[in-house]
Amino acid sequence: MIKQITAPLTHETIAGLKAGDMVEISGVIYTARDAAHKRMMDLVISNQPLPFNIREQIIYYVGPCPAPEGKVIGSAGPTTSGRMDKYTPKLIEMGLTGMIGKGQRSDEVISAMKQYGAVYFGAVGGAAALISKCIISQEVIAFADLGTEAVRKMVVNRFPVIVVIDQYGNNLYDSGRKKYRVKELNHD
Repeated sequence: MIKQITAPLTHETIAGLKAGDMVEISGVIYTARDAAHKRMMDLVISNQPLPFNIREQIIYYVGPCPAPEGKVIGSAGPTTSGRMDKYTPKLIEMGLTGMIGKGQRSDEVISAMKQYGAVYFGAVGGAAALISKCIISQEVIAFADLGTEAVRKMVVNRFPVIVVIDQYGNNLYDSGRKKYRVKELNHD
């Protein structure tokens, strides 16, 4: 069963999400990659406001391609989340409740997710053109000089993701590997 959720992402909503759940997100999400995360952290360190209120928001780790004529956005596939790991615990502490990307997260990120309540969604790599069809609108709201890595506010409809790590620390990457190892051992 696919769970339908609407952003912003409240603590009440994430409490009901478990690793392995298939989800479709509608509402507003934000984009930011490495360079934008560094700039946001510089703002935090200098006690300046972030480009958007991070509380109960979702950040999608993507640098979308320019929009072809007649389209809202170009291909918009996820980037490797680990690049943001050194910045993410602080953002979660500040109220970030959701992240979308691909790949493993550090122990520090998972610890912050459990302590403050956040969830990590995986988006399917290689399906960037398909994912872009779920993006209704987008606008650059900060760091325009970063080009495709600028911070964007996007409105999405039925954006497909899977809960990879829930707020309890359950990790689909770990449980999937364990399940595979058990099957492998039973076939020997």
